[in-house]
Amino acid sequence: MPQYPQYRPRRLRRTPALRALVRETHLHPAQLVLPLFVRTGTGVRRDIGSMPGVSQSSVDEVLRDAERAARAGVGGVILFGIPDAKDATGSSAWDERGPVQSALRSLSRELPDLVRVADVCLCEYTDHGHCGVLRNGHVDNDATLPLLARSAISFAEAGADIVAPSDMMDGRVRVIREALDGAGHVHTAILSYAAKFASGLYGPFREAAESTPQSGDRRGYQMDSANAVEALREARLDIDEGADIVMVKPAGPYLDIVRTLKHETAHPLAAYQVSGEFAMIKAAADRGWIDGDRVMMESLLGIRRAGADMIVTYFAVDAAQRLRDGHVE
Repeated sequence: MPQYPQYRPRRLRRTPALRALVRETHLHPAQLVLPLFVRTGTGVRRDIGSMPGVSQSSVDEVLRDAERAARAGVGGVILFGIPDAKDATGSSAWDERGPVQSALRSLSRELPDLVRVADVCLCEYTDHGHCGVLRNGHVDNDATLPLLARSAISFAEAGADIVAPSDMMDGRVRVIREALDGAGHVHTAILSYAAKFASGLYGPFREAAESTPQSGDRRGYQMDSANAVEALREARLDIDEGADIVMVKPAGPYLDIVRTLKHETAHPLAAYQVSGEFAMIKAAADRGWIDGDRVMMESLLGIRRAGADMIVTYFAVDAAQRLRDGHVE
């Protein structure tokens, strides 16, 4: 390694053009996925107080948001449903007239080149807010699996390119893969929330998706924040069961997990910059404590640098527009 003064690293930092020439990590709009919250009705747009700029929207409004994302070059959207009715088993999740299914059909027709991802979980659809069927106050893993599979098939039939189980039930990827293949959806991919940690950063999402548990919490099935080796085991299990992409959630506090999973599995890897991460940046920027646009881009670049191939983020459209305008710093 050459030493100072012969070698001066600052030489290649002097101008934007020089920095761009030797930049090691690149962020592209097509690597971003925008979450959208869908509910029934027409002309509906209900703002989420803890997530500035994010709303629960009817299908026609979701289509507008998706069109804007597509124009900015965003790679895809992931849909979460807010049904009119909830019950103990989350049966609205596989209603062919449900908000997500309706949105998928509209997106397939109007924006066929935009990747359509459907979140597969029961928490938005159950009246108790948990991600599966409750038995004696606890989520029954095996009783939940066929319901998740039924939901995944419904989304695939409506036009989902990818289904994304986020429930953290053991064995759900295998059951969903077998169900999709058995129903003729062999080309529908699975994006598994393989390492989904029980995090305090999900609060704003639960407001947006109306999915707060009515009792207890989700620590009995989501991962313990202290565990890294277990995350690798979870990812390998899901890959073995048929996951086409695995995901780490949240992204920012778990960049070590992102790096480990990418390095150890060499599998397509997603990371979810969750609602709390988004809300903190927005709140600090609103108070003038940080440069919001700069921190937005820095946070996304950090997730990419750690190894994520794609990023689910509420910043997707704003970041994509800045990237297209040449703002990479």
